[in-house]
Amino acid sequence: MHAALMAKGAAYAQEEAADLIIVNTCTVTAEADKKARKAVHHALAVNPLAKVVVTGCAAAISQDVFNAMSPRVRVASKLELEMEFSEGRQEPLLRIGDEFRTRVGLKVQDGCDHACTYCIVHVARGKARSVGVQDVVREARAYLQAGVKEIVLTGIDIGAYQDGTTRLPELVALLLKEADEAHSGDEAPARIRISSIEPRSIDDELIELLVAADGRLCRHLHVPLQSGSSKVLREMDRPYTAEEYRALVQKIRSRVPSIALSTDVIVGFPGETDEDFDETCKLVKDCGFMRLHVFPYSRREGTPAADRPDQVDSAVKKSRAATLRDIGSDLARSDLESRKGRLEYCLVEEATCLSESYHEMEAPTGCKPGELVQLAL
Repeated sequence: MHAALMAKGAAYAQEEAADLIIVNTCTVTAEADKKARKAVHHALAVNPLAKVVVTGCAAAISQDVFNAMSPRVRVASKLELEMEFSEGRQEPLLRIGDEFRTRVGLKVQDGCDHACTYCIVHVARGKARSVGVQDVVREARAYLQAGVKEIVLTGIDIGAYQDGTTRLPELVALLLKEADEAHSGDEAPARIRISSIEPRSIDDELIELLVAADGRLCRHLHVPLQSGSSKVLREMDRPYTAEEYRALVQKIRSRVPSIALSTDVIVGFPGETDEDFDETCKLVKDCGFMRLHVFPYSRREGTPAADRPDQVDSAVKKSRAATLRDIGSDLARSDLESRKGRLEYCLVEEATCLSESYHEMEAPTGCKPGELVQLAL
């Protein structure tokens, strides 16, 4: 949206001086909803003249709430904004390492056909749908030609990607080919990173592509776990057991020993016992994740879990989250220590750089944002 507005002649401004403020919202938790409302209230207060456009998942779920805040607020879907911003403009101008991040997200999929009992996102986003292969390739080519060195493939359920006979592994292979063709000189070729991907979507073809790509497809996967208790997983309506998840991790590590794995875990799901939580802690340690995103269960109106009478006490959720975050910190240190001395390509952002294995490090002196440099971890 930023790039498209620039292509139409708009310039970036601080909130206080802007004519238009866009608030992109999330609704994955009640806290995210709260932050979204706070951001809109702040935009209205800091600038009494600007129009405020609210988009994203929270806007889709709570349109009336945002519209009621002020006549200056307009709720619009991302698709509506993309169509509006694209009218009569040239291709967006990318300024890598300047106005924009050096890592570029490329959305290839939206929506979800599953309905985990705690989740409201499938309501906000609708049914699963995929961006056409040619459109994805065209956009990736433009980024590569602009000098992007890491393209992050994103989606609500990215593993569900399918356009005709082209699934996610075939799409990744096409994008790696584009990166090869765009590569010139002595610089490292651009790499592809897969964002969050569901366990059921990781098949042999994707694992073998990770092996063959030799780092061009980042050997890092974010694979949501949510719970290490098979009982809780069943009640969440997650389509795997704790043992099946553990077996998947073992399978990936057997083929890609240097893989870095991160995950999401929900603590305090309704009915979760101390024993269930202990099983989660054990599985997290067994899997050796390099990063944990820990979420205390958030009661979302309109979901089956919200109606359950066996809600877990807030203090218990807070305590369990703190325990699991401590475990996550220990695992992150352990993973980085296990990679000590290993050479990895790292993408320079500003004062920091991001390794292939998703560890953030201090950027070497003299390197420019957007460069992909090989460093010893």
